[in-house]
Amino acid sequence: MTDNSNSSRKAAPPTGPALEEARLRQQAIGVKLRHMFDEVVNEPVPDEFLDILRRADDRSSDGSGA
Repeated sequence: MTDNSNSSRKAAPPTGPALEEARLRQQAIGVKLRHMFDEVVNEPVPDEFLDILRRADDRSSDGSGA
């Protein structure tokens, strides 16, 4: 029989240089995510999608609801 008591334990949180390295890694990930988000936000909306939104607005303003 194998003792699995250690497998359920969580690793201790990093301290010292390891903590600083983890913070720097998280900061770099955050910078990349913000950059990617900004690129997506600044992409133009396709004309086909704008047409769909206009038709939906027209239907809702007509009172037909569907």
